[in-house]
Amino acid sequence: MKRYGAYVACAVLPGELALVVCLVAGVRVPVPVLVAAEAAVGLVLGEHLVGFLRRWRRDGSARDAVRATVPEPVLRLAGHELRLLASLGRWVARRPHGVGGEGARAFPYARDQAAMMYGLAFVCVVETAGMAYLLVGLPVVHAVFLVLDVYTVVFVLGLHAASVTRPHVLDGGALRVRQAGHVDVRIPLERIASVRRESLFSHEKADGELNLPVGSRTSLTLELTGPVDVPRLFGAPRPVRLVRLHADDSAALHRALGQALGQALAETVTRARTAPSPVPGPPASA
Repeated sequence: MKRYGAYVACAVLPGELALVVCLVAGVRVPVPVLVAAEAAVGLVLGEHLVGFLRRWRRDGSARDAVRATVPEPVLRLAGHELRLLASLGRWVARRPHGVGGEGARAFPYARDQAAMMYGLAFVCVVETAGMAYLLVGLPVVHAVFLVLDVYTVVFVLGLHAASVTRPHVLDGGALRVRQAGHVDVRIPLERIASVRRESLFSHEKADGELNLPVGSRTSLTLELTGPVDVPRLFGAPRPVRLVRLHADDSAALHRALGQALGQALAETVTRARTAPSPVPGPPASA
């Protein structure tokens, strides 16, 4: 039944998209075709709703039921959009995310991209006004493009807001590396082999490397002792052993990491030295 529902969804969604394109373009679609298409969409949605309610009643957890019903890529994409929208509110309220822990230190990284993001948002606003003027004689097309253009402006501002409100965070046991709303990974300090300051403006893709440039620039490079999983946007695993990132004050982050790594190493050595010695056994008989 689950496979049947997946086949129906794969057939219905492209058809629904084609109907939307036809309606926007002004093509007359026969009423029976519209009714059949909407009935098929309702069937797919109804099947997923019934599956969700059954799992919710059986497991008692709405979150688990949603995860079992909705594909993971859809959930992750929706979560990304919600994080961007929430970041707009945090940006206005000046409330950074994830920096309230005891001993946590935040290291922003969005300063170098601010001018570019504001410029891009301004261009999107101008494009929205221009398209609204040009399409004023086509009400349906005008409405569709207006929604898309306004959402584009919100999306661009949300990206920058997420970068501002979700800084890198160094706490007692890990470095939380983030970029906007799509990268958020905790790297334990014991996994960091070395930290070096180096400004790089070109980054070639390579397996096992994570590049998080801001304004095409990274200023810190972390080499890890072992792989750390950094899931991609749609959930695919991505083990990395080298991380390049940027911070507005890379010297301060480099210094703080050096101190944290030195302290962790000292604690490890102290624990090793103060471990109780084994009790010697009786002397061997001659």
